[in-house]
Formats: sequence, structure tokens, C-alpha cells
Amino acid sequence: MAAPFTRVYRPFWRIITTTTSNRGVRNVSYTSQQWSSQNVKTASAASPWALHGAVCVQRLPVVSQDRSPIEEEFMELMHTMEFERSLLADHELKLLDDAARMSRKQEEDYDSDEEEDYKDKEIVTAQDLEDIWEQKLKEFQPALRSQGNDQKDVSSSERCLADSLILLVKKDVGSQKLWLLPQIQWQMGETLRQTAERALASLPGADLKASFLGNAPCGFYKYKYPKDIQKEGSVGAKVFFFKAVLSSHKHFPLEKNSFAWVKKDELQDFLKPEYLKQVRRFIMAL
Repeated sequence: MAAPFTRVYRPFWRIITTTTSNRGVRNVSYTSQQWSSQNVKTASAASPWALHGAVCVQRLPVVSQDRSPIEEEFMELMHTMEFERSLLADHELKLLDDAARMSRKQEEDYDSDEEEDYKDKEIVTAQDLEDIWEQKLKEFQPALRSQGNDQKDVSSSERCLADSLILLVKKDVGSQKLWLLPQIQWQMGETLRQTAERALASLPGADLKASFLGNAPCGFYKYKYPKDIQKEGSVGAKVFFFKAVLSSHKHFPLEKNSFAWVKKDELQDFLKPEYLKQVRRFIMAL
């Protein structure tokens, strides 16, 4: 007869002892074990990397982009083809009818009884309508497609209305002032998205509302602090980026030299190469 054997499992919070008897009956007993450094590595060691949440705020295009020369030619071709194949509209038929009636009035055998149908009505010809519409068109003032001097003022979100713009802020990193996406250090008890939302809400002098796109980060960047600000146990920062679309804001320029609204092809003039490499991965030129 085989001798009974015992298996001992040692997870970090308890000891589970399983005994198998000769009859095949398994008895399980639990023995509590206190947390000790002998079987568990401490989890309280601080990470040398500080976590940051950052937000990539995009202002989407407000107007359509200007057409290229080939697009202009194609549009003109399509208008010509549509005009040649189209039927006469009611207004065009009325123009022809008015022209025929005026022509009959000038004939010697014109019968004035034809005007009986219009005797009690105010006659408004198609040409009269066109004159009225032409006057209204002259009074109409379309909105500007550009804001003049604001094109070069990167602190204004009203520049480059036909392009998508990205918000950058100037941060103090050691003794340097660097352009970065808005970011702030993570606090215990909040999610990384909440950290990114706080980074946007805490911008001084800015009243920006944005719609965040998802709960998961769209990008990641890790950098080391300059040696002059490195502390014991603190090496650098890990930044998790979230995307957001500007939904509303107050129409006033942000503080110059601290905020910048830039196009995707202008990022290279503001961001460091390694940082720019990571940011370009998730920015779309909409």
C-alpha cells in the first residue's frame, strides 16, 4: 500500500496544505501566514520615474481649404457638364415667358385682351426678381476666411482657419524652457485620463473646453531629468498622451510666449526631435 504524501503551496498570504490519504480522500487545511520579507518582495519601493498625464488638444478646421489649380479646373468642368445636361428651371422658364410676352406687346396686331389675366395682379417679372436678388447679394458680407494679422500670432486659436491646430505650452524643465503638450504630474487616486483633464484645466489664463477621445493613452514618451534637478530615487518622467478636440473657448489670445497654436508641419520649429518623433505618431492632419 502506497504511503500518504503531502503537498505544500506557499503563496504570500497563506500556506495551503493538501494531504492525500490511502483512500484517495483529499483534506485541505489553511494556515494564515503574516507578511514577511522572506517570501515576498516589498511593493512599497518608490519608482524612479514620475508619471505624467498629457493632452494633445486639436482645434479642427473651421473653413474648407482653398482649392488647388487642378481642383478649380475640375470644378469648372463639372459645372459646365451639369449646365449642358440640365433642364430649364422654373425661373428660367418664367424668363422666357416674360420675354415672349414683351415681344408680343411690341407687335402691331397685339391684342390687349391677353392682359385680362393680369389685370388685378401686381406683375413681377423674372427680371425684377433677379434685380432684387442682386441687391441682396451686394448687401451680404461673408465671413473672413482668415484673420489677417492673426495668421502669424501663434497665441491665437483663430489663425489658419482651414488647418488643424495643436496646442503647445512652454514649461520649465530644469534651467531650460521647452515647448511641450500640456502635461501635469499624476496624483494618487486618479486615472491617467483624469490627470490629462487636470493638465488642461490648470492652464493659467485659459478657459478651454475639450472632448477627450477615449480612456486609453494614444502615445507614450520617457525622458530623463537634467542632472541639476535629479534627486535621489528620481530619474525622469514617463508621459502618457491623450487626444482631445477643442469644443469651446473664449475668443481671446492666450499669453504670448507661453502658449502656441501650431499646425502639424510647424511642430518641428517648437519641439525637440525625440519628443517630436513620439508626438507625430498620433497626430493626424485633419
